[in-house]
Amino acid sequence: MAEMEYRTLIKEMPVNERPRERLEFYGAAALSNAELLAIALRTGSQRANAVELANQLLTRFRDLRGLVRASVLELCEIPGIGPAKATQIKAALELGRRLALSSGEERLQIKSPEDAANLLMAAMGDEMQEQLRVLLLDSKHYVLRMPVVYVGNVNTAIVRMAEVFRDAIKDNSVAIIVAHNHPSGDPTPSREDIALTEDLVRAGALLGISVLDHLVIGKQRYISLKERGLGFH
Repeated sequence: MAEMEYRTLIKEMPVNERPRERLEFYGAAALSNAELLAIALRTGSQRANAVELANQLLTRFRDLRGLVRASVLELCEIPGIGPAKATQIKAALELGRRLALSSGEERLQIKSPEDAANLLMAAMGDEMQEQLRVLLLDSKHYVLRMPVVYVGNVNTAIVRMAEVFRDAIKDNSVAIIVAHNHPSGDPTPSREDIALTEDLVRAGALLGISVLDHLVIGKQRYISLKERGLGFH
């Protein structure tokens, strides 16, 4: 008779090694990504406990960023992950993403291209499709909103100025920062990006809305066309 495979259950682990108890005693910051993910999963599978299942997910998708990019169907390819667990994972990661975009009780004030880029990279850095967003700013450059204007190919032939400035006009925003991502991860501006910037600056001047910058977002990198003097005169 084949020897039965033994799997350690979470409840069989020493109390000081169980993720929930560790979070209660030491705080969430003391836990590893796998332990935090195990708590979100709540239970394991027939083959693995919750921590082991969390480690399998992190190995399969490389890291948390990989999990963010993964679809529910892709998560369900892991043995022991069904639609319920997959949606729990996606919900937990989305809460983390929204927190990263939140400025707390006070709205975020943009004082430099880096301020805008940090906010935008959290929102766009892992997107698999190109998209164009607009940071709507008030007179003191506090962020009002960050709507998505386009998803897909972003170039001068497709982008309509009326759509880019629509939300700024609606919200009485006096200034905007436009940003789009390069899914390749390389934020080097193209000729089309520069031409689009020139069109945006001209349209903003006619509408009385300052276009402060156009940022190209890559993987943990960005380029400010204003800093490079591209499209701004």
